[in-house]
Amino acid sequence: MNTKQPKIAVVTGAGSGIGRAVATELLRAGWSVALAGRRPAALEETAALVPEGASLAVRTDVSQPGDVTGLFAAAVDRFGRVDLLFNNAGINGPRDVPVEDLPYDAWRHVVDTNLNGAFLCAQAAFRQMKEQEPQGGRIINNGSVSAHTPRPRSVAYTATKHALTGLTKSLSLDGRPYGIAVGQIDIGNAATDMTARMQTGALQANGEIAPEPVMDVADVARTVRHMAELPPAANVQFATVLATAMPYVGRG
Repeated sequence: MNTKQPKIAVVTGAGSGIGRAVATELLRAGWSVALAGRRPAALEETAALVPEGASLAVRTDVSQPGDVTGLFAAAVDRFGRVDLLFNNAGINGPRDVPVEDLPYDAWRHVVDTNLNGAFLCAQAAFRQMKEQEPQGGRIINNGSVSAHTPRPRSVAYTATKHALTGLTKSLSLDGRPYGIAVGQIDIGNAATDMTARMQTGALQANGEIAPEPVMDVADVARTVRHMAELPPAANVQFATVLATAMPYVGRG
């Protein structure tokens, strides 16, 4: 990356977990970053981790079209363009609820955040990247290993992550004429507040509760940065980064 011309990123869900780790990784590498999330105080905490970095905190609910429009307008107003969207914001929804007992409102909340929010942000990024000069940019969607293999009682989360894979493929195809590269990172058991229960015990496919290994979230952030800093002619279409011994491949 040319440090004389900083690249501009929008990171959603930047107030905690993977979003915070990726945002701070990019800031330390010289990127300018618009930090998006629903909790302004958490976004400011992320920014304070790299006080020398060029960041902008924008309170955003990605499920709301007006918020997403405002986010990209604020990023462009401050930094002039958008080179990267890390489409990261997401929620698990109710834990360990049988599908027959899952409230429709809970299903809709997960879909609105994980899928509709990702679409709205990608759409806003497309509009900006298509019109800016020089044209183009990159979108990296945060999938999950659940985009391939579900956990028990995770129907809403798993359905949205499978849908993100289709979104990634379609965006990747539609972005070609405009120099917009689109890829997806599928993450398994990064150590964040969202996955804290994995280390004490998670429901397995056979009905048992068993602890699972986790990995440092910094390893995820470095992978996203690698994808982000590829030249425009190269793209990581799909990457899977997971705790080496987690029960995912084969029979676990």
